[in-house]
Amino acid sequence: MAFVPLDTVIAGKRVALLAARKSDYEEWAALRTVSRDYLEPWEPSWPSDALSRKDWQRRVQVWTKAWKAGSGYVFLIRRLSDNALIGGASLTQVRPWPANSASLGYWMGAPHAGQGYMKEAVESLCAWAFPMLNLVRIEAGIVPENDRSRGVLEGTGFAEEGRASAYLEIAGQRRDHILFALVRADIRR
Repeated sequence: MAFVPLDTVIAGKRVALLAARKSDYEEWAALRTVSRDYLEPWEPSWPSDALSRKDWQRRVQVWTKAWKAGSGYVFLIRRLSDNALIGGASLTQVRPWPANSASLGYWMGAPHAGQGYMKEAVESLCAWAFPMLNLVRIEAGIVPENDRSRGVLEGTGFAEEGRASAYLEIAGQRRDHILFALVRADIRR
């Protein structure tokens, strides 16, 4: 895996992805607070201190350690027109050869949903990750009823590969997931 500087910026036409910093706390907490009801059905249970500064500092510390180890890259998504924080995307469980794969995760703040920002962010992140991280596969899983996520994945070229029973804990329950993958174009059979 290549060394990826913490100041990496991945820019699309309307959005940019940047590593989370401690100074992003206020904006992140405000967006997650206003989006809580929108996000909670699709995410692991939020800890009791989910929006506290202490929780944010823990997250940034863990994310930075994974980034430096080359095992995970967590980005915040900002709208280019006004630099507003609108969501987040991550590549975690980054596995080197022979797997050369990673798991994609993402979230969009409720006020910004349905405007095509996540599709652009996922496209930009994948286009960056394949060569930069030498990935062959990027994998993602969604709960079956998450139609918006299905739209993002299918709209960015991910193919449905199957169903995994009790795949992840979501909103306090083990949930089945539909698994998707995007394979680097020059590797496809």
